[in-house]
Amino acid sequence: MLIPQDDLLGHQTPGTFAQAANGDPRFTERYWYTAHPVDGTPLLIDIGLGYYPNRGVMDCFAGVTVGRLQHNFRASRRLGNNPLESAVGPLRLQIVQGLQQHKLTLADNASGISFDLEFEASFPAAQEKQSFRERKGLVEEDLARVAQLGRYSGWLVVNGQRHPLTPATWWGQRDRSWGIRSEMRTDFANPPMQQHTNFFWTWFMFQCDTVGVSIFMKEREAGKPYYLSGAEFVRQTDGSVRKREAVSASHDITWADDPLGQSMTSATLLLDFEVGPPRVLSLQALPTRFYLKGGLYGGFGGWNHGDDRGPYGEGHDVWNLDDALTRERARTLSDHVIRVTTEGQKGMGIIEYGVAQGYARYPAPQRFPAL
Repeated sequence: MLIPQDDLLGHQTPGTFAQAANGDPRFTERYWYTAHPVDGTPLLIDIGLGYYPNRGVMDCFAGVTVGRLQHNFRASRRLGNNPLESAVGPLRLQIVQGLQQHKLTLADNASGISFDLEFEASFPAAQEKQSFRERKGLVEEDLARVAQLGRYSGWLVVNGQRHPLTPATWWGQRDRSWGIRSEMRTDFANPPMQQHTNFFWTWFMFQCDTVGVSIFMKEREAGKPYYLSGAEFVRQTDGSVRKREAVSASHDITWADDPLGQSMTSATLLLDFEVGPPRVLSLQALPTRFYLKGGLYGGFGGWNHGDDRGPYGEGHDVWNLDDALTRERARTLSDHVIRVTTEGQKGMGIIEYGVAQGYARYPAPQRFPAL
């Protein structure tokens, strides 16, 4: 299909802008953002937008956890003749300056969430190692991802209460991914659900005034990652930033006795680099989490990422995170706010994690699903 964007530069294949790569329906581009107050106030904003050119769909979510309540907004539209406009209903994303400044807005809607936010990078972006995986001779995933730390400004309204954001008081993260993305199917309303065994994974981002770290690790045996991508950024006295790539990582996690799901309380991470000394990170989990089912990760209520919901569709709900049935359906995958200490410096970040049945290091949390 020919669209107006085909008059612009930037084609990557002999096809039109309406088709990506080889037409694989799994081809996806996604944006994701989180923001949280540095004083530990129990607030967390999660925002995401997905583009599925070979399905003709764009969808989005916005969510806010306030204390033990998680407020969710979800929307979807067909691409039509305007596939490259990064907007779905009331949510809009604008790249003001690539790799530096992004603007996110959510106009008034039935969910009670609205915001006008600006993300400003605090450290350079880190390109993660390509995530390539085959299963039975077929490509299951071939995905590029970029992670970046930043500070937020603007305002947020949730449940009638307005919260101002300033770069000194609200920090956060973002990522950007594109490629063939493996599908996650963990929706009670849409069986069969995928089963996962024998692995531990964590994705972690942290910053303080002069240090930023991002780590993505997957392993089947403790201390032997089959995927590790990590970067450390250190701001020098002259304002420049030194970057080191992680070559190995180890972890020691203390788990909460949470009757509703996998929850860590604290952890120690040890990172080694090609040059220079290792870095030890001491993590302390705060109560605040956003469960990513609220943004359709793995699907929820019969709706999954990239599903065609017609010309436009939206939904919203509020979850009590102390409710057992809610937590069972939300499962484990979440953005969990943490405090971090390293070499005398203190900062904030988020961590995602999960332990599947059969991974020997941490048996206790395995009574709950890893994702």
